[in-house]
Amino acid sequence: MWILYAFGSALFAGLTAVLAKCGIRKTDSMVATAIRTIIVLLFSWLMVFIVGSQSQLSSLDGRTLLFLVLSGLATGASWLCYFHALQIGDINKVVPVDKSSTVLTILLAVLFLHESLSLPKGIGIVLIAVGTYLMIEKKQSTGAAKEGVSWLLYAAGSAVFASLTSILGKIGISGVESNLGTAIRTGVVLVMSWMMVFVTGKSAKLREVPKDELGFICLSGLATGGSWLCYYKALQEGPASVVAPIDKLSILVTILFSYLVFHEKLSKKSALGLAILVSGTLLMLL
Repeated sequence: MWILYAFGSALFAGLTAVLAKCGIRKTDSMVATAIRTIIVLLFSWLMVFIVGSQSQLSSLDGRTLLFLVLSGLATGASWLCYFHALQIGDINKVVPVDKSSTVLTILLAVLFLHESLSLPKGIGIVLIAVGTYLMIEKKQSTGAAKEGVSWLLYAAGSAVFASLTSILGKIGISGVESNLGTAIRTGVVLVMSWMMVFVTGKSAKLREVPKDELGFICLSGLATGGSWLCYYKALQEGPASVVAPIDKLSILVTILFSYLVFHEKLSKKSALGLAILVSGTLLMLL
């Protein structure tokens, strides 16, 4: 059953990317992220009360709560590093480093969660890394970017924190119902996302959000909530080294809807990278 939840996470994550793109044509992406997190939080707590897991709040132990908070902080830190890296570096360099979080998650799951690493999984790691690189390498950056080594540090930090999110989340939800764990973690992310808005001085842009884009932002928040709930339910029941790469299949959903909605097409190199990435992910299921 956890495999179905993992694929459900990929489906909703793919829809999130398309809906979010529709909602940030004029709206600042950081402001949109903060608004979307409110929707995710409301959706998460709604699911908590639907399944009746709110009664577990009083019985949460300190270790579980600690790892849930750390997982939320890791998500917020990943976003902070990612946006700053994009601000000072070239997108063609930043994004491939950030996408390496998939491989890092698998390796950390082996090291800290003692999940097995068979030959198929090892080959899958290589294929995922190569496929992701090929897909992103083709994209061209626009505008001048500031060069230096600092962008690499922030991009690497984004990848590390993103992978830590999965590992810490896996540990945190081992002793709590997954919906409740997601809701607690989302509360931490909400604080982090709004801190990003106020620290960067973008709070004034909240009044400039168009109504039609606000609708897409809210829909993307619902899709994000669905993705997170499925993802952490899958993490609770299945191995993180398999759940994480399945979740990355959201790129198939994103590409399909990007073609249907935005008429975007893949180059031959990107298509090859997609095929390699999917092959590596499917190999991880063996």
